[in-house]
Amino acid sequence: MDNGKKTLENMNVLDDFLMSQLAADAEYGEAFCRRLLSSLLSRKIGKLKVNAQKVFPGLSPDLRGIRLDVEMEETEESEESGPAVVNLYDIEPHLRNDLDLPRHNRFYQARIDGKGLQSGEKDFTRLPNLYVLTVTDFDPFGEDQMVYTVHNMCEEVPDLAYEDGLRYYYFYTDGRKGGNEALRAVLRYLKDSRAENAVDAATRELHGYVEKVKVRPEVRVAYMRLDEIIYYERKDAAKEAAKAVQIRSILDLLEDFGEVPPSVLERLQAESDAETLKKWLKLAARAGSMEEFAQKMG
Repeated sequence: MDNGKKTLENMNVLDDFLMSQLAADAEYGEAFCRRLLSSLLSRKIGKLKVNAQKVFPGLSPDLRGIRLDVEMEETEESEESGPAVVNLYDIEPHLRNDLDLPRHNRFYQARIDGKGLQSGEKDFTRLPNLYVLTVTDFDPFGEDQMVYTVHNMCEEVPDLAYEDGLRYYYFYTDGRKGGNEALRAVLRYLKDSRAENAVDAATRELHGYVEKVKVRPEVRVAYMRLDEIIYYERKDAAKEAAKAVQIRSILDLLEDFGEVPPSVLERLQAESDAETLKKWLKLAARAGSMEEFAQKMG
């Protein structure tokens, strides 16, 4: 997305800003996502809970987190336990061919699955199905397919049923092979979201949501402030990176005394003041033991 050249009126659904605004819209977000999913996957989608731009922090300060463009939870009712999440969907538009998408999606899948079960849960059948949908305007695998469906299988026995509930879908907007006319239409519309590309019931419904969300005053204000938001997001990211470096340096010094107690680790991770972390770094360098460091943290 080029903020300096593209107006809000000319934005397409695959642009990150518009996609997140559509998904997050209180009135149309769920309906938009349900129609989008059902069109891409060619099946009916049930009730959805939509989370736009959802962040999963790293498991420790020096490990990478993720931010999902659009995460959706599909629930089903159970007489025994009430509503339960049975399917998770992650839609990720990619307009820049600068990632190793299979490994990128492997990492994202691991972080998403990591929050799928509660502590102590032993029934792994309760882990929701996960569908990772990547939409690109470039061919990710060079085979000119409209969609590439990827799942785990047994190499020695290809027909063996190995159902782990995980599917990857890579949609190529300009693909000419596979798929069908309905999928071709929706992919063309996602890439070029003009009225003339709304050619069937599905794309006309999507275009209706797009037109309504684009004219919302709060969306226009948010788009005008996008450069400012990006600036502060990058500034905050730089602060988080600096904090991670400080904490890692403290831990490197403390590990000479043995395993770092959870209470100390939690205290370090909870601290956001750079000066306090700087003071603790100096303290870790001078301390003669883990006990001395913990006592003098104050």
